[in-house]
Amino acid sequence: MQDYIRKRVLDITEYIIESKATVRQTADVFGVSKSTVHKDVTERLPGINKKLAAKVKDILEFNKAERHLRGGEATRKKYQELVD
Repeated sequence: MQDYIRKRVLDITEYIIESKATVRQTADVFGVSKSTVHKDVTERLPGINKKLAAKVKDILEFNKAERHLRGGEATRKKYQELVD
């Protein structure tokens, strides 16, 4: 693995753990695609650090479990603004 990829993987990992960010939020911050973030944390990170990979996996699973709530809230806000 090239050094810049390894550094990006670790930077992305640190960001997700500190901020509990979603894949989409992380991709926006780092200027990469959601696919790149996902590949970095699910395929590359376990080869670098298994403990960090487990922490990130837990955060991403939590975000995935709650995404329907965030989507519903966004829709509610959208239509509330139209009514106001």
